[in-house]
Order: sequence, then C-alpha cells, then structure tokens
Amino acid sequence: MLSVVIPSRNEPYLEKTIRDLLKKATGKIEITAVLDGYWPKAPEIVDDERVHYLHYSVSRGMRNAINMGVAISKGEFLLKTDAHCMFDEGFDEKLAADCEKDWVVIPRRLRLEPETWTLRDVGKPPIDYMFMTYPSDTGGWGGAGLHGREWREKNSDPELKKVLIDSLMSFQGSAWFMRKEYFDFLELMDEEHYGSFYQEAQEIGLKAWLSGGMVVVNKKTWYAHWHKGKENGRGYFLAKADLVKGNDYTNKWITNEAWHKQTLPFKSLIERFNPPMWHES
Repeated sequence: MLSVVIPSRNEPYLEKTIRDLLKKATGKIEITAVLDGYWPKAPEIVDDERVHYLHYSVSRGMRNAINMGVAISKGEFLLKTDAHCMFDEGFDEKLAADCEKDWVVIPRRLRLEPETWTLRDVGKPPIDYMFMTYPSDTGGWGGAGLHGREWREKNSDPELKKVLIDSLMSFQGSAWFMRKEYFDFLELMDEEHYGSFYQEAQEIGLKAWLSGGMVVVNKKTWYAHWHKGKENGRGYFLAKADLVKGNDYTNKWITNEAWHKQTLPFKSLIERFNPPMWHES
C-alpha cells in the first residue's frame, strides 16, 4: 500500500490534489492531509475512508507535519507531495515498480495550471534534472550555500530523454517517493538541525547519496506542480532565522560533519555528477 502525506498550510487546492490522487491511483492508497494551523471550509473536506485529516490549531511547520503524517501511515511506500499537485494515471504502481530499498524516487516534474487543473505549456522541457550549486552561491534563500537549481543542459539533452530511470544530484521537494523503512533509516525530517521548513530536498538527497543510497528520477510517470510565485504568496511563513539555520546546517555536509550515518565523503557526490559551477580546486 502507498501512504501519501500532504503537509498543508492555507492551501486553496488541497481538495483538488486529494481527489486527483484518489482518481489516478491504481493500487491501494491512503492519504493523510496535515492541516497545519488552519481548517478548510466544509465543502473542501473529502469524505472518503482512504483519506485522513490531522489538524493542528497552531502551526508546527512542514517538517513536523511530514513526520506526524508518516508516523500514522500504514503503507510500505511513502509519497510526500505538496497540496497543489496533479498526478499521472497509475503513478503509484509506476513509482513502486522502480524503487529499490535504498532509493529516493522523484517523478518527472511538469507544470500545473491549478484553476483548470490542466498541464501548463510554457514551451520548456519537463524538469527531470537539478544540480546542487557551489557553496558561494547566494541565489537561494538563507545565504550562500548548497541550493538546488534546474540543470537546463541535461533537461534539453535528447539522449537523456531516452534514459527513463536516471541518477539525480538534486531535486525539488514538492514530491518524493521511497519505502517507509528507508525514511526511518534516513532519520527524516530533522527539525532540530534544519528547522521547520528549509532545505528539505538537500537533507533527503545528501543523506541518501552519502550513506550509500541513491536518488533517481523516474520518467515513466509524472506529477505537475503549481509554482505559486510571489503574486500568490506562500502557505508556510519562512522566517529568516529558520532559513539561515537550515542553510548553515546543510553547509556542514561540505566538511562531512552533518550526519552520523554518513559513509561517503561529500566530494564523492561532486565527482559523480560534475555539476556546473564546481571546479577542481
């Protein structure tokens, strides 16, 4: 069974996301939506025995919401998704078919038009690949550090489009899939060191790669994510102190002192992917 966990904070498309997951899944599924500090209007509650709601009157943050949703889940597999995503038909069984015990699997990412609940065509290829920036990069929140960035050269490479399962250096945290046992092994999500929200994908990816596991993209299936942008605001409030905390702790991976289960040096990840911005020194 697949357990889906949806951390939700003032989300306008949570109901659509839940109904889409129920409609598109071809196997057994359960969904836990964590209502973090708010309560939707009555028509937005999905009355289905496969759907559970966990409500906090005061927001505890995204990492806590994910952890609480996972704690009550019963499935062999886990999917965390944002509350504004549409999925491919049979996404659940397609992802489970290519998920080894120490893999984190990311479906191909497309773009969502939420009002019409359709795919948005912006004339760009699907987002399959991202890389981790050089630590002097200040283009992300929280200051200079290891930020995820779209790897446009790879996303446009016609030869890579033929590779349906491929290694990923980094990814966006809007959707990820793994076995529940592996989530527990990776000791996710670490609120103490990374804070309530920031550096979700970096925590997951670095823990997986540098303890002998893998992060892969599965291009046999997809999800479409709504990019809110500045004009639509954010569900979760991102305090500057929280951003700095998560960013500073992620930088500890560079000196191999971030996690007690690390077995491979940080430089092995750079040598494996040879990403832009990095150089021999």
